[in-house]
Amino acid sequence: MILVTGGAGFIGSHIVDELVAAGHPVRVLDSLLAPAHARRPDYLNPAAELVEGDVRDPSVVAAALHGVEAVCHQAAMVGLGLDVLDVEDYVSHNDLGTAVLLKSLAARRFPGRLVLASSMVVYGEGAYRCAGHGRVTPAPRATADLAAGRFEPRCPSCGGQLEPFAIVEDSPLDPRNVYAATKVHQEHLCFAFARETDVTVTALRYHNVYGPRMPRDTPYSGVAAIFASALAAGVAPRVFEDGGQLRDFVHVRDVAHANVIALTADPTVAGVFNVASGTPTSVGEMARVLADEAGAPAPRPVITGEYRLGDVRHVFASPDRAREVLGFVAAEDFRAGMAEFSRAPLRAV
Repeated sequence: MILVTGGAGFIGSHIVDELVAAGHPVRVLDSLLAPAHARRPDYLNPAAELVEGDVRDPSVVAAALHGVEAVCHQAAMVGLGLDVLDVEDYVSHNDLGTAVLLKSLAARRFPGRLVLASSMVVYGEGAYRCAGHGRVTPAPRATADLAAGRFEPRCPSCGGQLEPFAIVEDSPLDPRNVYAATKVHQEHLCFAFARETDVTVTALRYHNVYGPRMPRDTPYSGVAAIFASALAAGVAPRVFEDGGQLRDFVHVRDVAHANVIALTADPTVAGVFNVASGTPTSVGEMARVLADEAGAPAPRPVITGEYRLGDVRHVFASPDRAREVLGFVAAEDFRAGMAEFSRAPLRAV
């Protein structure tokens, strides 16, 4: 039996579908949290057992772990949120929830493997090099620069221009918002647990995931869902900054497949892995492709120059370690995926 926490959610439900299709017995533990679910989703796989409950409740978790040989921990509060007033909710759902799960696993001397949904947000800004100083880590962008439309980070030594490049898994972690801090803590908790128990832990750092079953535009949605929600309402997507922010957009089916590999690989594979397409795309280009695929009379994206202090400029991934060690390669074509996404109904919340 494989337990998928958060298995009723956007990514978790796709993992459940692939596991069921491969013949694995699956149990879902999901609280159907109100910001993500207004009601029980109609796409839940009927072949999976659903336990409706909170991963922060030790009695619920203990019961859900009965007979389980592998755990896929997707349950989390996601996105940048509204403001720092969200801090207690993020820490409770993400860090306390993970701690309760780990305690329950340790109490039953769990002999299996644990796969954790992590995120590219743990890196903060991506990787940069300066022509004169080599690889550098830029400081958080100043409010005055953002307000003046100076969006590119600068070399902290000389103030010169920087070139972004693909970030690798052993890069320093630099969380720059509350959600990012909780994902770093989840990783640290899980790997501390692994060292004390010898349980195999695999942390998958998702990059910008998109695809069917994304929730509609909420403060906790990803940028792809925000743009798709605007287009569905006949409103032009509003692209922040100058639209030049580079990201790696990876289809949810690819993300689900990476999880299934980590859950079933023989022998087990421990460590952290970027889950990404390996092809950086600007946020502005993603918005344009999504509008193109939505067809006429979809409005064209608008570059607003607006900004959010928790955002970073460029972060995209090297997929090499995931390919060489985990055996994962993203297969979904970006434009075809965006075409499918433009036609897929967003999940009501």
